Amino acid sequence: MTIRPLIIGVVGGSGSGKTTVAHAIMDGVSVSPAFVDQDGYYLPLDHLTLDERREVNFDHPDALDNELMADHLEALAAGRPVEKPTYDFAQHTRAAETVTIAPSPIVIVDGILLFSDPRLRSLFDIKVFVDVADDVRFIRRLLRDVEDRGRTMDDVIRQYLTTVRPMHLEFVEPSKRFADVIIPEGGHNKVGIEMVVARVTQELSRRRTGTS
Repeated sequence: MTIRPLIIGVVGGSGSGKTTVAHAIMDGVSVSPAFVDQDGYYLPLDHLTLDERREVNFDHPDALDNELMADHLEALAAGRPVEKPTYDFAQHTRAAETVTIAPSPIVIVDGILLFSDPRLRSLFDIKVFVDVADDVRFIRRLLRDVEDRGRTMDDVIRQYLTTVRPMHLEFVEPSKRFADVIIPEGGHNKVGIEMVVARVTQELSRRRTGTS
């Protein structure tokens, strides 16, 4: 009988360091987890011009293909590989390339809006929220988008004020109430991460041995 994998959702506002936390959990466990990022599941916008794409609210749940993501997580839970989409952040649309994600006893998923979708939320065995101060998150986002994603500083600031911050307050911050664990200061909170790793290790052992 196939043992259902342990699926862990890691959520936090943009720039909170949730991906750092997700990778720290991956590094701390004894198996090689499958990693799925919600950023790859933004809807394709090829039907819009680049200027029109820039005006899309990417921080609203409607910008994401959560149905496809949920289908993929259910497939991984059933032991089947998936072709995860990727996203071109400079062009604001889905890229042609996909990434094959193989099944694993542990699946770690990160994204800002995972817990705002009931179907996605129901798939997580452990729900982690990374809680970092707004000013720190904004500075991190500004540096990342300019250096890694080809954005201008003015564009990043405009997007933050018009969509990122309002959507964080409307969707991301309220989803904290669904978390099993809240990790303040993100990747700098070594104790918090170690506690999550210990819980993941314990649960993985329980599933393997079939103990309660």
